[in-house]
Amino acid sequence: MSLQKDELLFEKDKKIGFIGLGRSNMPVAQMLRSQGFRVSLRDRKEMPPVEGFDCFFGEHYLENIYEDVLFLAPVLRPDIPEVLASRERGTYVTTEINEYLRRRKGKVIAVTGSDGKTTTTTLINEILKRAGVKTILGGNIGINLLTSIYEEDEDTVTVCELSSFQLMKVCHSPDVAVITNISPNHLDWHRDMNEYIDAKKNIFRFMKSGKVVLCGDDLTSVGFAHEIPVPVVFTSGTRALADGVCFDGENICAFGEKVLECKDILIPGRHNRYNYCAAIAAVWGLADNAAVKYVAENFPGVKHRIQLVREKDGVKYYNSSIDSSPTRTAAALNSFAQKVIVISGGYDKHIPLEPLGPLFEQKTKAAVLMGVTGKKIYEILKDTGYTGRIETASSMEEAVNKAHSLAEKGDTVILSPAAASFDMFKDFEERGEKFVECVNGL
Repeated sequence: MSLQKDELLFEKDKKIGFIGLGRSNMPVAQMLRSQGFRVSLRDRKEMPPVEGFDCFFGEHYLENIYEDVLFLAPVLRPDIPEVLASRERGTYVTTEINEYLRRRKGKVIAVTGSDGKTTTTTLINEILKRAGVKTILGGNIGINLLTSIYEEDEDTVTVCELSSFQLMKVCHSPDVAVITNISPNHLDWHRDMNEYIDAKKNIFRFMKSGKVVLCGDDLTSVGFAHEIPVPVVFTSGTRALADGVCFDGENICAFGEKVLECKDILIPGRHNRYNYCAAIAAVWGLADNAAVKYVAENFPGVKHRIQLVREKDGVKYYNSSIDSSPTRTAAALNSFAQKVIVISGGYDKHIPLEPLGPLFEQKTKAAVLMGVTGKKIYEILKDTGYTGRIETASSMEEAVNKAHSLAEKGDTVILSPAAASFDMFKDFEERGEKFVECVNGL
């Protein structure tokens, strides 16, 4: 049975507030307002009042919190002093994801990690759909889960990507949890690496049944495996696993059974073999090998992840704007046999960029650098004796034009920033779309 439209998520007399407006909070606020709740909107940004809501915008947006329930946007930390004070006064503080996990009817497969989580989440959803399973895709990608809760039932499998921002504020867990890997990320938001790792652990911390999928080749993940309260399924690309999912140069095998030939996987790169292993482990028992094989042969990849934009004058241009950390960029560059021309740089998340020195020397013939971290990467390349060409650019259009002028027939140009986008763009998607626009305009 699914929730009925007239079933309310909270008692009718509750006053409900939303701190931080966006695609996580606003759909839920509008839904609850339509159900007759008194709803308030709070945001630091100055903006006009929204009809039908109590609005608190601008510098004093957190003053006089009176609400019984507060929803926090993912980007907000849970330890904001005003929020902590209201919690002590009895306010129930929650999020869209937390409320969904608390109330959902069907099975939930949730994916987190530093790299590969969007591709892995999408693969899980595609395999299940191919196998005839009713699915909902949400969380960090897809639809708003809490507003879709009325559409699901006990036979629904919800597949969701969860970030550390979202996980830091949950106290409920999925049925199947996947952690692709753990590497430094979002250290501009988290206090330190330990807090970042601890947030990721919330994906399994409250589990009482189900399973957790971990990469057995990721030392950080393996290091906390003993803390997981349910069975763990490991994946590996370095050793055979009789009770897990692994790959070698030819095949992916699950629990001793051949599932897929690596040559059948349409999307390139060793990292995508890891993504397939994690997806197979997550759907084991829910989908057959035929569904896995069909997706492997036909799935072209997720937008902004080594996405082939076009080939012009014998040069291929790839958009991998999702590469917001050095480890993501390493995975992207290692997907190509030959050296590439890379466009990198962006917002500084305070992640160590030094690994880019040897990586660029090994995998790139030229680098076009832009954004705040472009200057840092430039100095790192100079200090490490980089032998390729280095160019700088102040805009995406200039970066693409410079990469184009450096390229010869047979070359590959890839946008792989190794940094977030917030210095020049709203998000990685806007950055990727601008790259695509510039490439198509050559």
